[in-house]
Amino acid sequence: MVSGSDSESRFGEAVEKSAFGAVKPGEKPEPEALWAAVGKTRGVVEALLPGLGFLTVYTLTQDVVWSVSAPVALAVLFILARLMQRSPAMPAVAGLVGIAASAGVALWSGRAEDNFLLGFITNGVWIAVLLVSLLIRRPLVGVIAGALAGDSEWHGRVSTRRIAWITTWMWVAVFSLRLTVQLPLFFAGEVQGLAVAKLVMGVPLYAIALWFTWLLMRAAYRGLEQKAQ
Repeated sequence: MVSGSDSESRFGEAVEKSAFGAVKPGEKPEPEALWAAVGKTRGVVEALLPGLGFLTVYTLTQDVVWSVSAPVALAVLFILARLMQRSPAMPAVAGLVGIAASAGVALWSGRAEDNFLLGFITNGVWIAVLLVSLLIRRPLVGVIAGALAGDSEWHGRVSTRRIAWITTWMWVAVFSLRLTVQLPLFFAGEVQGLAVAKLVMGVPLYAIALWFTWLLMRAAYRGLEQKAQ
C-alpha cells in the first residue's frame, strides 16, 4: 500500500518533469521560464500549425478529408523532425494521437466541425477535475504549486490556500470560456470561426493564464519569505 507521503513525492516528480516544471512559484517569473513552460518555439509551432493547417485547407477546399488530413500530416512531420534531431519525440507523438483521434471522429461523421468534439470533452473534463478539487478543498493549482515548491503545508496557510482557490477558479473560467465561445460556433456549423477561436483560445490564452497564476503564487510565497526574515 502506497503512503500519502510517497504519493505526494511521486506526484511532485511527475509535475517537475512536465511543462509545469519550468514554473517554480518561489522564483522570479522570467520570460524565458514561461516560454519554456509553453514548450518554447518548437512547442508553440507544434501546437499552432496543425490548427492553421486545418483552417487553411478547409478554407480552400471545404473538404473534410483533406482538412483533417493536413493536421495529421503535419504532426507526423513533427515526429520525424524530432527523431532526425534526436530530440524527445513523446510531445509530438502525444500531439499526433490527439490530432488523429479528432480526425477520426470527423471522418466517421463526415462533418468538419466534429474535428473539435474531443477538444470540448477535454475542456469539460478539466472543468470537472478543477471543480472536484475545489469541492474537496484541495484546489488543483495549490496542489501543483505545492509539489513544485516542495511545500506539503500550503493548504494549512491562509495566504497560499486563498491564492490557490483564486487561481483554480481562474482556470475553471478559462476552460469554461472556451466552451462558451466555441460551442455556439460548433452548433451553428461555423467551422472556420471555430478553427480561429480554437487557435486564439489555445496557446495564447493558456500562456496568459499561466502568467497570472505564476504571479499570484509567487506573491504568496514571497509574502511567506518576508515574514520569515
